[in-house]
Amino acid sequence: MRLMFWTGFWVFLIDQISKYLVVHWLGLINAPNGIIEVWPPFIEFRMAWNRGVNFGLFADYDMRWVLVAVALVISAGVIWWLNRTAGSKWTYIAGGFLIGGALGNVIDRLIYGAVADFLNMSCCGINNPYAFNVADVAIFAGAIGLAFLADDGKKRA
Repeated sequence: MRLMFWTGFWVFLIDQISKYLVVHWLGLINAPNGIIEVWPPFIEFRMAWNRGVNFGLFADYDMRWVLVAVALVISAGVIWWLNRTAGSKWTYIAGGFLIGGALGNVIDRLIYGAVADFLNMSCCGINNPYAFNVADVAIFAGAIGLAFLADDGKKRA
């Protein structure tokens, strides 16, 4: 369990530091068109305030508190589940990734009212219109890790 909490802590910290550095310190929030080219056309910082869920779905509705509650319930559920079952160190790391990312986005919703997305990657003539952040990557990696690394549900001895 300790590994999960430390992983979650570091993921949360890296997410929040990256958001602060890019959005405020580099000034993405005030950049022309909200874009800073990093390695064109592959990587650019593109400011996007996501008020909805993935890909901005349901952004027209005020869902901030619902999404905060869902993230907290899922995080608590992962902690409860991994506490009840015996898992490998990779399972706990995956759980930490998911929890750290979820809490990083919760803090954004509490402070800004929306999640600060800023990473945009395009390649090979395909222009990707979506932006994401470190927390989004961590949530995705954690969920995939838990799905593929979870044990058969044996209770902890």
